[in-house]
Amino acid sequence: MTDLLFLPDLTAIEPPQENETDMMFKVEANQPPERCPKCGFDKLYKRSSRQQLIMDLPIRLKRVGLQMNRRRYKCRECGSTFWERLISIDEKRSMTKRLLKSIEEQSMSKTFVEVAESIGVDEKTVRNIFKDYVAFKEQEYQFETPKWLGIDEIHIIRKPRLVLTNVERRTIFDIKPNRNKETVIQRLTEISDRTYIEYVTMDMWKPYKDAVNIVLPHAKVVVDKFHVVRMANQALDSVRKALKAKTSAKERRTLLRERFILLKRKHDLNERKAFLLDTWLGSLPDLKEAYELKEEFYCIWDTDDPEEGSIRYSQWRHRCIASNSKDAYKDLVRAVDNWQDEIFNYFDKRLTNAYTESINSIIRQVERMGRGYSFEALRAKMLFNENLHKKRKPRFNQTAFNKAMLFDFNSWHEVTDHDITDNFGVDFSTLIKRLEKGDL
Repeated sequence: MTDLLFLPDLTAIEPPQENETDMMFKVEANQPPERCPKCGFDKLYKRSSRQQLIMDLPIRLKRVGLQMNRRRYKCRECGSTFWERLISIDEKRSMTKRLLKSIEEQSMSKTFVEVAESIGVDEKTVRNIFKDYVAFKEQEYQFETPKWLGIDEIHIIRKPRLVLTNVERRTIFDIKPNRNKETVIQRLTEISDRTYIEYVTMDMWKPYKDAVNIVLPHAKVVVDKFHVVRMANQALDSVRKALKAKTSAKERRTLLRERFILLKRKHDLNERKAFLLDTWLGSLPDLKEAYELKEEFYCIWDTDDPEEGSIRYSQWRHRCIASNSKDAYKDLVRAVDNWQDEIFNYFDKRLTNAYTESINSIIRQVERMGRGYSFEALRAKMLFNENLHKKRKPRFNQTAFNKAMLFDFNSWHEVTDHDITDNFGVDFSTLIKRLEKGDL
C-alpha cells in the first residue's frame, strides 16, 4: 500500500476501500515521537487518540482520503501534551502538503468548483487556500520596473480598473480596483526604483497626469496616440449621422454599411469599397470635407519627424477651424490644444497602450461566461499565474557545472543581477490566448 501513497511518515495498514469516485486508506504514523517538542525530554506516554480524515492527491482519477487514528502524547517531565507530528500533513487544512500545493496551482487556472469537486473538498476550502496563496504571492512577486510605464484602465466586473503595463516588454505590471488619483499615487509611490521610469503613456485623463507629475516628476508623459485619433473618427461619425438623418430612405440604402468604410484609412480599402467611398463623397460635399479632415489628421502621425508632425497639425487645425465641420471637430481641437506637449511626445519613442485594448474585449467575454469571480480573484489569476509571466533567463553560468572542482578564488563567480531570472509580469499575448480559451 505504501507504493500507492509515497508518503514518508505514513503507512497504509489495510488495502484501500473504493467506490466509483473515491478511495479510502487507513493509515498510521511510521514512528512515534521520540522527544517532547517543548522540553526535549524523551520519556513520553500515550494520552488519547482521535479519528482524523486527511485528504490527499487523487489516484487513478479517484479522490483519496486517509483515515488515521491520530495519537496524543504527554511528556512525563513537563506535562505538556501534543499530537503526533507529521511532516507531510498541513495541519491547518487537514490535507497533505502536496495536495495543498496542487490546489494552489490548479486554482490559478480552474474554477474553485472544478478544483473542489476533483479532490473532494468544500469549495470554501479551495477559496480560502487560494486567498492565502495570493497573499503570499503578493509579497513574493516583484516584477521588473518598466522603463516605459503604461497607465490605462481595463473594465472588469462592470467597473474601470487601473492597469499598469510595461510598454517595452508588452506585459501587465499591476492591476488595482479603481483608477482614482489617490490609488495611482499610492501604487506609483510603492515602486522603490521608480527613478528608472523614463516615459509614462496614458490617455487624456487628468488624474493620471497629476499623479505622475507628483510621484514621477522626472518622467515624460506621452498621451496614447490611439485615444487621440479615435476622436477624429468620432467627429467624422457625428457628421455622418447628422447627414444621414436628413436623407431619404432611398439615399440611406445607398449608404449601406458606410460607417465601416468611412472610418477606415483610404489606403486600406479595396477597389470596390474605394469606389463606393468616392460615390458617397461626390454626392455629399459636407461628408467629403469631414472625411478629408479625418484622413489629414491621421497623416499627422505618419511622419517620424516631430517638427513635421507639429507643422502638419498647425495646417490641419487652420483648415479645420475654417471648415463647415468645425463644430464636429471642436472637442478634438480643444483636446490637442490642452495636451499638445504630451500628445507630441509620442514622436520621441512612438509609444502606445494599444495592447490593453485587446484585453478589455476578451475579459468581457470571460465575465459573460458567468463564472462569478470577484475582482480580487480575477486579478490574482491574471497576475500570479506563472504560466502567464514573461521572464528573461539568466546568462549561461559555467561555474554551475564545475561543482566537482576544488574551490579556487581565481575562478570564483560573483553572482550579479544577470544571474537572477528577470520577471517582467504578465505577457499580453499569452494572457489573450488563455482568455480566449476560457482557461482563466
